[in-house]
Amino acid sequence: MAEAEHGGVKAATIKADQKMTPAEEAWDLAKTVFFAVLIALVLRIVIFQPFNIPSGSMKPNLLVGDFLVVSKPTFGYSTASLVYPLTRMPMEGRILQGASPVRGDVVVFKNKKDGNKDYIKRVIGLPGDHIQMIGGLLHINGEPIDKEFVMIGKGVCGGGDGPMYRETMDNGTSYMVQECSGDQGALDNVGPYQVPAGHYFMMGDNRDQSQDSRVYSQVGYVAEDDMVGRAERLFFSVDGQKTRFWTVWNWPMAIRYGRILDPVE
Repeated sequence: MAEAEHGGVKAATIKADQKMTPAEEAWDLAKTVFFAVLIALVLRIVIFQPFNIPSGSMKPNLLVGDFLVVSKPTFGYSTASLVYPLTRMPMEGRILQGASPVRGDVVVFKNKKDGNKDYIKRVIGLPGDHIQMIGGLLHINGEPIDKEFVMIGKGVCGGGDGPMYRETMDNGTSYMVQECSGDQGALDNVGPYQVPAGHYFMMGDNRDQSQDSRVYSQVGYVAEDDMVGRAERLFFSVDGQKTRFWTVWNWPMAIRYGRILDPVE
């Protein structure tokens, strides 16, 4: 009996020591890659999705080269929450809807007027709101919001200086904006706009250099179903003017270390 058990252990040891064939190794690797991609895809669709900032329309709060994560469960799910080509599915409405966007939220949405591209802007107007810009001052439902001068930003407007202000909404949300054309720019005296039901009015924090809901032909009102999610936190930031992808030796000097893990405000 003891010899049989010893023989069994020996046989098992020999079997464990046998190497996999190249075909078995390839299959094992393929399974590992498949499940890794599947997990990443599920996380990207269901929970958090990474985005990078390609333009300066949200300066001074978000810079070109910032990478951030967007929370999808916050507003629930629609086709906008999916990844291409699933975004083309003929489905309407949202499921598992959580909170609705509030004034001041920074949101990623699909802009159907620009090839369904991802845009990131700040929620300014809610369904039913009356929005107007008068002399560079934002008015919501006939009331001007608080706007306080903070400083002159050096080089913030294409290398030129520009004034920076702090806006505070009636719900207490406060954030910085910048002006590059004073208070008489092309978008400083526009409106009034009446936000339709089920839609939102979006604006960039770089008020004179942003394509947003003020330009109806380019963006206009944003449907709730087009919301991807709320921007939550930066996870990386790099200054593209200081380096290129292939100049690896410049990367350490180009990373904006002080912005990593900052919340989106």
